[in-house]
Amino acid sequence: MHMTTQTTTHSTRLDFVKTAPKVFRALIGFDAAAREGLDPALVELIQIRASHLNHCAYCLHMHTNDARKAGESEDRLHMVAVWREARHFFTPKEQSALALTEAVTLVAGAGVPDAVYTEAASHFDDQELAQVLSLIFTINTWNRLALSTGKVAGTDDRRG
Repeated sequence: MHMTTQTTTHSTRLDFVKTAPKVFRALIGFDAAAREGLDPALVELIQIRASHLNHCAYCLHMHTNDARKAGESEDRLHMVAVWREARHFFTPKEQSALALTEAVTLVAGAGVPDAVYTEAASHFDDQELAQVLSLIFTINTWNRLALSTGKVAGTDDRRG
């Protein structure tokens, strides 16, 4: 069966920043708080992986560019989507964060398995784990915001 999808231009969707500025500012604050104390490279890896899973080209474009600007290698950027098959590119701590990102992002499928949570908890103290989870929550919200409002990869504005 062949399915067609309709594409919608940006101009036909609401401007979330202008329409819901208090919510948008709250999300910016949540995002900033989630990042506190985390390694910037890990932040980008988590955001890239969630954006892959959510098919959010807008956020994927943004975060791969941000990762490059922060010094991330092209090899690692190309391997994030297949990190299980390319484990030697990522530390055990990064692998545990990527697995947790996948479980939380796809939570409706199988929940967050105890083994995935336990592995992440073995690499992060409680505070760091709370930060990682918060970051996963925020990138999933950003992905949903971008997809719902028709954000287009490569446009100049940053979020929302």
